[in-house]
Amino acid sequence: MPKRVLKPATGFVYHVYNRGVARQSTFRSRHEYNRAIELINYYRFANIPLRYSYFSKLTIEDQRKILSTLKKSQNTLVDILSFALMPNHFHFLLKQTSDNGIEYFISRFTNSYTKYVNIQFNRVGPLFQGRYKSVHIEADAHLMHLSRYIHLNPYTDGIVKTLDDLFNYPYTSLLEHVENNGRDFIQTDTVLSLFKNKLSYKMFIKKQADYQKKLGSIKKLILEKPSKLVPNHPRRA
Repeated sequence: MPKRVLKPATGFVYHVYNRGVARQSTFRSRHEYNRAIELINYYRFANIPLRYSYFSKLTIEDQRKILSTLKKSQNTLVDILSFALMPNHFHFLLKQTSDNGIEYFISRFTNSYTKYVNIQFNRVGPLFQGRYKSVHIEADAHLMHLSRYIHLNPYTDGIVKTLDDLFNYPYTSLLEHVENNGRDFIQTDTVLSLFKNKLSYKMFIKKQADYQKKLGSIKKLILEKPSKLVPNHPRRA
């Protein structure tokens, strides 16, 4: 009997993630990353007046008016606590603020982004691999380490080579957690409340960086090139 998938519950925090179909690239250019971030900001709201494809064609002034109205309403599907966009996958740390909020948010985000890419490249079909995965965050320690794991992803996977580059990588929410400026749609209070200040969180990130990168390299070696670890000898009966 297949395992029952429990829906995320309102008021709780979840790690939500998915990757490209057959591990194919999903975000390949600055324009695509920026489009995805615009969609994250827009589709976190529950009462959007029109699809983003129409919203994006409005004047800047009209867009600002709509976003201002949405922010004042405070009617959201989710709070975005942390995120990372990678070449072939994404991670979110989300607090569901409305019933079925995570389901609606991820559906709107991935569907809109897929349509955008399909039009740009004259392709058809899904871009992401089936249904998203979600894990309930049950403890503060889990929340702390998962936020760090998400923010370290570009360094772990070798997208950036140094920690300085990591803290300047524009496609995660790390900058919002360690600086005093950034995107206002990231709700940093939940994670930062577990630390003395932003500097403490920054040191927390740095402390584990090389260890996580080493683990990531070992995992990749095991999954993709097992022959380097296991001699090609006949198995004993």
